[in-house]
Parts: sequence; C-alpha cells; structure tokens
Amino acid sequence: MTAQSNAKGLEGVVASETSLSFIDGQEGILVYRGYDIHDLAPHASFLESVFLLWNGRLPTRGELSSFEAEIAGQRGLDPTTIDVLRRLPSDTTPMAALRTAASVEGTTDPDAEDNSAEANLRKAKRLVARFPTMIAAYHRLRGGAEPLDPDASLGHAADFVRMANGEPGTDEAAAALDRTLLLYLDHGFNASTFACRVIAATLGDMHSAVVGGVGALKGSLHGGANAKAMEMLLEIGELEHAGPFLDSAFAEKRKIMGFGHRVYKTEDPRATHLREMSGELTRQAGLEKYYEISRYLEDRITGEKGIRPNVDFYCATVYYSLGLPIDLYTPIFAMGRIGGWSGHVMEQHADNRLIRPRARYVGEMDRSWVPIDER
Repeated sequence: MTAQSNAKGLEGVVASETSLSFIDGQEGILVYRGYDIHDLAPHASFLESVFLLWNGRLPTRGELSSFEAEIAGQRGLDPTTIDVLRRLPSDTTPMAALRTAASVEGTTDPDAEDNSAEANLRKAKRLVARFPTMIAAYHRLRGGAEPLDPDASLGHAADFVRMANGEPGTDEAAAALDRTLLLYLDHGFNASTFACRVIAATLGDMHSAVVGGVGALKGSLHGGANAKAMEMLLEIGELEHAGPFLDSAFAEKRKIMGFGHRVYKTEDPRATHLREMSGELTRQAGLEKYYEISRYLEDRITGEKGIRPNVDFYCATVYYSLGLPIDLYTPIFAMGRIGGWSGHVMEQHADNRLIRPRARYVGEMDRSWVPIDER
C-alpha cells in the first residue's frame, strides 16, 4: 500500500498557487496583489481593491470611476430572483436566502454556462454588484416591506445601507462598512474560497462555485463567527459580568467566538483596523460598554491563553454600532468576499487542474461476506 501523508483539516498543506493574496501567519501579514493590508485599508475603497484583485494593478482615477459606474449599473436583480425571495419561508435565515438568490441568478444570467475569461469577468461584476441587493431585498421582504430599487448615484456600501434600512445612512457609516468589505475581500485558501476553487476545478460555472462558497461561509466556524461574537457580548451585557463569564468559559473549556485563527499565530492584521474602528464607532453610538467588554476579553484571553482576536471579533461591534441586524453580519461578510471568490474562480479556470486529494482509510479490512439470513 502506498504511504500517504495526512494533515487533519489539510492544515499546512499547499494545494495550489495563487497571485491574489498572501498570508504570513507568523508575522501577521496580509497582502492583496503585493499591497500590504495596512496600506490598503486606510486609503483604498472596496471596489478599488476588487479592481486590483481582478486586474493585478491599482486603477487610475478614470478606470476606477468607470469600474464603479459599471458595477452600480448592474445592481438590479432579475425579477425571478425577487419572486423566489418573496416565496421563501418566513423563518429562512439571510444566509440561506443569499445562497438561494445566488443560485437563481445563475439560472438567468446570460453568460451562465460560458466559462470563458470574458464571460467570467462579466459574471463576476454582476455578482459583486448584486450581492448587496439580494441581501437588502430579502431583509426588507421578511420585514413585510417591498424591496427598493438600487440607486446607481450612490456608492456601493451607501446604496446597501439605503436598500436595507429604507433610508440613507451617514457618510461615516458607509465609509466604515466599505472598509470592512475591503478587509473581508480575500484571504488565501480559506474554507469558502477553497470550496469555490474545488467546484471551479470541475469546470463548474461561476455561480455554482459561488453558491458553494456561500454554503461554506454560512458555518459558525467560518463566516458565522462574527454574529456569534456579538451574541456573546450581548449575553455578557455589562463589563462587571465579563470576568465571571470568562471564568466559567475557561472552566468548561468553551470556545470563545472571535478568537483564534488557523493561520495567524500573532495579531490578525485585519483585527488591527477593526479594533480601532470599533472604539470610535461604539463611542459615537453610545455603545462604549461593548468595546470595553471586548478589550477586557482580549486582554485576558490573550494574556492567559495566548489566543488573539480574529477579524470577526471586532467586526461584531463595528456592525452593531452601525445598527445592522446581527443575522446580516455573515451575509455582509459575503458582500466583501464575493470579490475574492469570483477572482479565485477566474484564476482557477485560467490554469485548471481538477482538485482531487486522497483520504487515509482508517476503517476495517478483510471482512468476510455474511449472507443476510445469517447476520
């Protein structure tokens, strides 16, 4: 029998190559196409970073304006998608609704079955444009309101806020949301991105791959962690309750949501920016206590367990300060990651090989057949 290497969860295994993003978990480095996240986050917009990811270079001012206008002009959903969202059971979660809507869009997209580079780029633009509309439309429908049509005169994040809430948000809220989308844009071969690439490697179409990514992101150990982190902070409620909460969690060996990362062994560089944003936004919203609880948890967990917060921990209080419903946190994560997912599908199709790892069999061998009447 051929010897097989085994890494549980594929940890440390290099499955393929990518030029989209680079992570150094030991040093806490995240790079998009050669640009450090600490340079991009304070200066670039989400769509500027999407352009970078897809084209390998930063856009000129004119190119960015054209790209933004093209995305804005494609935010409208196919009527079939709205009709399906309208018919979903009332208790459907927003992530399940997003998964369904993305699949429906794949049945009506004019390039649905065309995997050429040109068609993939067109589909990628439509998906980036329409993810916010899908999420906002379902959010309004489940609340008994009609979906709002997109407004191409507004920026990407600003129009989502308007479509979801029914009224425009502040410029500060739109800018904060846009930055979180940038921070969520891409992150190597994480679970959802790898799911996309596995599907793309079968020569599955863009929408099929993205639906797989949404399904992977839906899990609480991936995209769902930001919502779980906020639920934890609300459960704690007050700073004086944080110590007893942690004492109990440590004693029971419970997982603290928003802490720890499979790759980073030091500070998640995305958390650096979100911590700062959380401090400012909770102060503006009069919700400082949740930032104070977060800092207490971070100090104790890092000091006593050596485990640091990941991107989801401080993103929870950022979104809460913006007044966003908790069950929209993971779909908003998908609003950012769709730029990365589609970029990886295009990269996979450009130089494809079927992804087919082996499994190490640990079951029984050499068993003898027993007729059914003798069992």
